[in-house]
Amino acid sequence: MSSSSYRIAVIAGDGIGREVVPAGLAVLETVGRRGGFSFEFVQFPWGCDYYLETGRMMAADGLDRLRTFDAIYLGAVGAPSVPDHVSVWELILPIRQQFEQYVNLRPIRLLPGVTSPLAGRGPADIDMVCVRENSEGEYAGVGAREHAGEPDERVEQTGVFTRHGIERIVRYAFALAASRPRRLLASATKSNALQYSMVLWDEVVASLQPGYPDVIVQKYHVDALAARMVTNPASLDVIVASNLFGDILTDLGAAISGSLGLAPGANINPERRFPSMFEPIHGSAPDIAGRGIANPIGAIWAAALMLDHLGRRDAHDRVVAAIEAVLAAGRIRTPDLGGTASTAELTAAILASL
Repeated sequence: MSSSSYRIAVIAGDGIGREVVPAGLAVLETVGRRGGFSFEFVQFPWGCDYYLETGRMMAADGLDRLRTFDAIYLGAVGAPSVPDHVSVWELILPIRQQFEQYVNLRPIRLLPGVTSPLAGRGPADIDMVCVRENSEGEYAGVGAREHAGEPDERVEQTGVFTRHGIERIVRYAFALAASRPRRLLASATKSNALQYSMVLWDEVVASLQPGYPDVIVQKYHVDALAARMVTNPASLDVIVASNLFGDILTDLGAAISGSLGLAPGANINPERRFPSMFEPIHGSAPDIAGRGIANPIGAIWAAALMLDHLGRRDAHDRVVAAIEAVLAAGRIRTPDLGGTASTAELTAAILASL
């Protein structure tokens, strides 16, 4: 998919989303101008403030409006004034599910110049990517709550796993692992305790393995895999995980990579029947919102993932190289990386490096 112009839906959302999205847009405009292509950005004011005004996290026809774009660029969603399950279930998850963005792709890398909290680890030790199932599993939204507030209150939260859903995410992960130098795939499971969902997960992984003879597959119980990410991250390359497991493991991955503020995410519809969505994974961070100190790199890296998805791999590589150059220089860092730079200062440095 390559064009000279792209229409991008922009949902800056809440908190620091409004501070880091402009950084990503500036990078996209710069790299596009130098690469001979352009963007049309259409801003949507959806999020928690919109909810407080209208009772909805996005417009009633929001999905129909988003459907026509080449991609969606999201900042963050969530605010103390709105319950988290409302903000997530009325904006992010409907987009992911209705647009069949069943691949949540999250690179986990220790970038040059960044110090990991794991002693003695360098960039060669932490270089993996998590392929998270993004449309069903534990976040399927099936369940019930009875007798709320009463002594006999009862809730049921049901994970929904289908062979089709597991097969498509595992095939994606196998193909990605086959394209990487080490050809390693770690499957996150918990089939010793979850005797239905994760047993099916394991069976599907095993059934697809013969189709990828060059990929070495290792099954890990998710708790053991989390421990391995800390004790021996260099042994991991591609991880495939269910919705909940992938969510948790990638936050751990961001932590061992130096900061949650560095981590990007892509919500991908591989068949391209619907637009894919790109976002930093750090959330709205209300504790630092409005102070101008949020790390913009997660959002900028997410914009680079968007470029790759749009068929602009060369532009993706230029943006990632600019991020690496600025971090390796070590002079301009936001507080999460131990520095004193503002969002604007770190953004300016990356733009200059481009």
